[in-house]
Amino acid sequence: MLDPVVLAFEGREYRRSELDAAVSGFATVLRQRGVRPGDRVALMSSNRPEFVIALYGIWRAGAAVVLLSSSWKRAEVEHALALTAPTHAVGDQPLLAELMPTLGLDEPFAPLSEPAGAVPDPDSDAVFVFSSGTTGMPKAVRHTHASFATAVEHWGRALALGPTDRLQIATPPSHILGLLNIATVLDRGGYLRLHRRFDIDTLLAHIGIDGITVEMAVAPIALAIASHPDLETFDLSSLRYIMWCATPVTPSIAESVTRRTGVSWVTAYGASELPVLACNDLAGARLDTVGRAPAGVQLRVVSLDTGEPLPAGESGEIQARSDSVMAEYLPAADTAAAFDDGWYRTGDVGHLDDDGYLRITDRAKEMIKVRGFQVAPAEIENVLLGHPAVADCAVFGIPDVADGEAVVAAVTTRSDVDATELVALVEDSLARYKRPRDIVFVEEIPRLPSGKVLRRVLKERHGCTSDH
Repeated sequence: MLDPVVLAFEGREYRRSELDAAVSGFATVLRQRGVRPGDRVALMSSNRPEFVIALYGIWRAGAAVVLLSSSWKRAEVEHALALTAPTHAVGDQPLLAELMPTLGLDEPFAPLSEPAGAVPDPDSDAVFVFSSGTTGMPKAVRHTHASFATAVEHWGRALALGPTDRLQIATPPSHILGLLNIATVLDRGGYLRLHRRFDIDTLLAHIGIDGITVEMAVAPIALAIASHPDLETFDLSSLRYIMWCATPVTPSIAESVTRRTGVSWVTAYGASELPVLACNDLAGARLDTVGRAPAGVQLRVVSLDTGEPLPAGESGEIQARSDSVMAEYLPAADTAAAFDDGWYRTGDVGHLDDDGYLRITDRAKEMIKVRGFQVAPAEIENVLLGHPAVADCAVFGIPDVADGEAVVAAVTTRSDVDATELVALVEDSLARYKRPRDIVFVEEIPRLPSGKVLRRVLKERHGCTSDH
């Protein structure tokens, strides 16, 4: 019977049988500590094999996992614990141990070979992840075993993953993308390497060392790959494609990587609430679209003004319907507003073409209203990122008495450039009302681990604390 290596971390490797025995042993420890089916167990861990063992051990014990980001501060962790009320905790973060009794991931336990146990009730809770929180404290997103298993099936099928595929993960495992990648690779019998933290040289080297077949890249990783001066010296021949996730594609960055390496990109689109909304065709990169809905997911676009469904080609809010959708938010009172007659409201703006390909233009709540015109930050950002001196940027709106809102662009640079030159670039490329009122030069653009821009933070730094 084949017993391949399925999990690797630094110098450690786990064969399938070893990982399964570790999961069973951990589940036994949890039961001995009083964890019962239906309980909620908080898990706050760095990226390491014990995260995977704890995740599956909690499930094997019949409990649900509450995933806490290891980058959170006290107020965020206290907020998450208050929302979800876990009865037990597991992790490697001192902060969690200060707030409730915690089983440390470095405490020894005996691996145990035992039957896999009962299949969990599909309607029972599997995992609580947290929404991005770009406008405030995050909400908890509750997924059942049925909804999460459906998402795993959609992702595996969309990426055509199988036992010969090999992935590496340097993104936080508590985020829906990291979680989905871990669960899907292991479900498909593939190989997974975890990295303690993101380091571009380590990441690129392990593509060749491990024969990585699919590379996951959120925006900061994509930028680091494109900016690497010695990119051509790394062996990337095993890659089927690079997947751009979590944020809109910056074509100039993606095209630079393809030009230098010959590796193409695939784009996808998902959310904590409905993990796989769309994925592009694996053959051939199309950077102008996030692809089409996979089998089992329906997409529609509705008017931002009336809520009525729109025909192909017209822009509005993107909505989706699928068995992979969350069960609810916590607090539960926020759930109703997230749905429109059974359709999950993404809050994203875009349009479908006649062939079902989806194009995203921006977040509805991040749209800037200038003299009644809706301005998409991503449109201006793509123009600014085309300037050779601009390394990164983010566009946001601030209140303006005359125009309603004014456009401001925060920019990091790799060489000297004058603000007037950047303003002129936008004015030459886009409508005049989309021209930035101000260019603010900053050391870095604040982002979530997923790569999403924290526009709220930029507004606060600019002296505007309200979201528009």
